[in-house]
Amino acid sequence: MSEHCIIIGASHAAAQLASSLRQEGWEGKISIVGDEPYMPYHRPPLSKAFFVGEKSEDELLIRAANFYEKNNIDLLLGCRVSRIDRDAKKVILQDDAEIAYTKLAITTGARVRKIPFTGSELAGVFYMRDLNDVKQTHKFTGTGKSAVIIGGGYIGLETAASLRKIGMSVTVIEAMSRVLQRVTAPEVSAFYTRVHTEEGVDIRTEAGVDAITGEQHVEGVRLSDGTTIPADLVIIGVGVIPNIEIAEAAGLTIDNGIAVDEFARTNDHNIVAAGDCTNHFNPIYQRKLRLESVQNATDQAKIAAKTVCGKLEAYNALPWFWSDQYDLKLQIAGLSQGFDEVIIRGDSENSRSFAAFYFCEGRFIAVDAVNRPKEFMTSKRALTTGQIVDPKKLADDTTDIKDAFTNQ
Repeated sequence: MSEHCIIIGASHAAAQLASSLRQEGWEGKISIVGDEPYMPYHRPPLSKAFFVGEKSEDELLIRAANFYEKNNIDLLLGCRVSRIDRDAKKVILQDDAEIAYTKLAITTGARVRKIPFTGSELAGVFYMRDLNDVKQTHKFTGTGKSAVIIGGGYIGLETAASLRKIGMSVTVIEAMSRVLQRVTAPEVSAFYTRVHTEEGVDIRTEAGVDAITGEQHVEGVRLSDGTTIPADLVIIGVGVIPNIEIAEAAGLTIDNGIAVDEFARTNDHNIVAAGDCTNHFNPIYQRKLRLESVQNATDQAKIAAKTVCGKLEAYNALPWFWSDQYDLKLQIAGLSQGFDEVIIRGDSENSRSFAAFYFCEGRFIAVDAVNRPKEFMTSKRALTTGQIVDPKKLADDTTDIKDAFTNQ
């Protein structure tokens, strides 16, 4: 049998993996099997530029259609894999068709976490994970209409900013005591609460949802305290869960995602995995991570492609992320979980530009940089190379940020 690499899941990781396979010299067949009817597309704009009509569907594509044709990459779209037969080295599709592979890659990503609120089946209630979700929301948006967003994480706040941009009334409901509580310091949460409030968003924290109300179409959201907030549109954004079921059924090791080694290999070395669905050991933070980011999907897919081509290279990338809201560009380098100290550079209480530097037991571990690209890039480099940090110079906004970091 000629060589054939099948990629399950038409995600960010899939697009990169297929491209990297060709770059690394894979001459065999490549097939991407995706259950959505679309070519791999960028997901971050779904809650931003595409949501408000600033980007077209074609502009979302990670690679143009002719890229796949030129590189002899087959796209099997709107097609679901029902199971993997590792012994026979083949995948079985939902229509019982079988495709043999020599190498297999799993890039199935993650899906939205769904909470069965009473009324969540009403028209006008959406989760924001895929292109179909967002396309369907357009009939419920417009100037003067009202939206309630359940969940004060990045997706919720990005969506709130987008809806305000088109003139909608927006309320954000967050069950915890502050927005972004799981991922940022209190100072950063307070900053985003202030900015969204200034932009006209009503943020309600420590608020539980009792039900989504309406007859056939959503009319409001009733909170646990009995208050009902009118709504023409409800967006639920309460996190995602990895798509690991097909891997688990095939007997691959699962540990908060598909467990992979530093070469993106599963416990079956003919099968690699990359992206949001995987759990890997990160040498920078010395712990296992499952990351939900474009950066991880892209960088890990490159490593997976090398592995498929027999070129073993360890994955050791620094995690980084971003979020666009209003005129704010938030760039995050590193992981702040477990921090015990935060140093603020700039005025987070009155301006729209500052950086928050996170430390754990004296070690610099992450930065949140809002409209501070220099702080982001300098910190990203320092986190990667292990430079020594001078906390006093970090806090002094009159000092060049580069002077706060020195080589060991």
